[in-house]
Amino acid sequence: MVRFLYRMLGVATFNAGVYEDVKADPRATVQAVGVVALVSLAAGFGASGWNATAETVITYSVEVSFLALLAWAHWALVTFHIGSRLMPESTTSVSVDELLRTIGFSAAPAVFLAFGALGNTATVFAVVGVWLLATMVVAVRQALDYSTTARAITVCVVGWALTLGFIQLLGTFFGPALSF
Repeated sequence: MVRFLYRMLGVATFNAGVYEDVKADPRATVQAVGVVALVSLAAGFGASGWNATAETVITYSVEVSFLALLAWAHWALVTFHIGSRLMPESTTSVSVDELLRTIGFSAAPAVFLAFGALGNTATVFAVVGVWLLATMVVAVRQALDYSTTARAITVCVVGWALTLGFIQLLGTFFGPALSF
């Protein structure tokens, strides 16, 4: 448990060594899924509001958790294809599992989405969203063994845009929780 929390804190504070540790540890895949599930619950709670009924919180949390897991897998696969096939460097060597782990852990700052329940939800979600994009850039740079951050930013922005479209599509079918 201590290692799990250390990893969450490390990726949230942009510690490249922690990203490398997660990338190299096949057992961290389950932990990465745990991070995504935990932050999904935080997002559901933050989106539903402090005064929401228990039913609303549970509904949002379950729906957001399910959609967040789908979005995480989508983002990882899109990023894998863009980063390893369309924009690789000569040093790029990565598996889907390695990318799933690093991207999963890069979601750690999203635990702060729970603060959206206290009010000013849009601001909380916007600030945390920018933080998530930044941790994702570090995750991609480390997972794909890029020598420059600029390439990782490009891969992340393209992958992020495609995933936002995917989330929008899911939101139209599964309810208002993630539709814009």
